[in-house]
Amino acid sequence: MRGCFHGFITVCVLLCLLAGGAAGQAILNPPFGLRWGDSPEKLIAWASRHSLDLTISLPGDQPGMRILKIQPRKGFLPETKAGAVEGRFLGGRLFELTIHYFDAEAPAAVMEARFEELRKQLTREHGALLPNQEQRSVAEQFVTRTQSFHREPVKGLFLLLVYTEVEDLLRKSKDARFSLIYRNDNFRKELEAELKQP
Repeated sequence: MRGCFHGFITVCVLLCLLAGGAAGQAILNPPFGLRWGDSPEKLIAWASRHSLDLTISLPGDQPGMRILKIQPRKGFLPETKAGAVEGRFLGGRLFELTIHYFDAEAPAAVMEARFEELRKQLTREHGALLPNQEQRSVAEQFVTRTQSFHREPVKGLFLLLVYTEVEDLLRKSKDARFSLIYRNDNFRKELEAELKQP
């Protein structure tokens, strides 16, 4: 009887761990109603519904890779302040989604404020973002400042937030943009293994 009880407890613990892992995967599902493993057609249909421009890239050095970039002719993507979204598909299945934030009308200070606002929102939704790196470089009258943060609640499943500001010392102007990357490396590895199979 005791052996059966311990076996039952072991099974329950394993099920809880598996459920926790699945929930962790769901925590970082990509936005726009997408799911890991979705086909490009889902993103293409979304772009078509909103009359957005679509560019498809097929990198010659990455067999099976397809990159879709979607952006409006002017303004932002629907219900966002983002300028473009880029999906990466391997074997026809989504494993990475990047949202690019840029605005020709907004000064760098406004873009930095939007970046901080998004960072706080992500912290509320997913927990504290860890600082990744902060760099500053000067080359040919241009100062480039980059900072990034990440969150990886489940190993191999993460989001990365990257801010880049370029200052033109000669013209006394600044340009800033940032990107939010959702990436499922576990799934990418599975897809790569599938593609290698004969």
